[in-house]
Amino acid sequence: MRFGLIWSEVGNGLRRNLSMVVSVVLVTFISLTFVGTAVLLQLQIGQMKTYWYDRAQVAVYLCTPTDNCASGPASDQTVEAVKKQLESPELSPYIQKFYFQDQKQGYEQFKEQFKGNQIADFVTPDMIPQTFWVNLKDPNQSAVLTETLSGSAGVQSVVDQRSYLDQIFSILNAASYTAIGVAALMLVAAVLLIATTIRLSAFSRRREIGIMRLVGASNRFIQTPFIIEGVIAALVGSILASVVIGLGVQFFVRGYLSERIQSINFVGMEQAWLVIPILVVIGVVLAAASANFAIKRYLKV
Repeated sequence: MRFGLIWSEVGNGLRRNLSMVVSVVLVTFISLTFVGTAVLLQLQIGQMKTYWYDRAQVAVYLCTPTDNCASGPASDQTVEAVKKQLESPELSPYIQKFYFQDQKQGYEQFKEQFKGNQIADFVTPDMIPQTFWVNLKDPNQSAVLTETLSGSAGVQSVVDQRSYLDQIFSILNAASYTAIGVAALMLVAAVLLIATTIRLSAFSRRREIGIMRLVGASNRFIQTPFIIEGVIAALVGSILASVVIGLGVQFFVRGYLSERIQSINFVGMEQAWLVIPILVVIGVVLAAASANFAIKRYLKV
């Protein structure tokens, strides 16, 4: 009986303040969409760094049969010669560590990194160069390695990976932090709007609240319908944000971007399913806390 009465009060409150409830839904939806976007951007940055940024500072690519190198494809002697140069007294003081990756290892890594990407179907093992991945003690001294090895026989190119990856990650981080900032402001607006909605709802039902107090209803019994109202509005906004995030990843990221930018392995639904519960929890917890605070303050007045 008490349970049915609570839900009856919740329904009355939602109907009486429908416009405010819709506002709460929209603000929660927009703010949590920004939160989800920011989280996915960070996951994307982390995924890219795992494969590119954290592996090497400088890549020494050896010639393959498909390259137009004057010395021809790199041989075992070429690999040994480059290794000796890296271990030489001239270069070893600048190098923290390095490792060699043959064509088979490179091809397997490429297939794993770009699994599900169409570009993986057009790449063969002979197209993947043998590579020395070098970590420098000081990334700013990569020019020493580049100048020393660029003219060596069998070396196709020496590429400083960080020179352009830093710019890409800086842009992505800036976009992610911007989304987080906007999301934080929108979440504050959502919390304030929920609190205002609950107080207006309580004010419009002040006679009912007075009657419930006279018949001995506890504060918890009076507060519960208002808290549920806030939670329902925020839950609807959270679900809408989750749907938009899921559709965006499925159709825009995987269906549009991944087909046009095949050199990047974008986040997929696996990451989206990790983000969606976070959005729902954030929406519900913030709504419950805000509504609980607002109605407690009102009952103390």
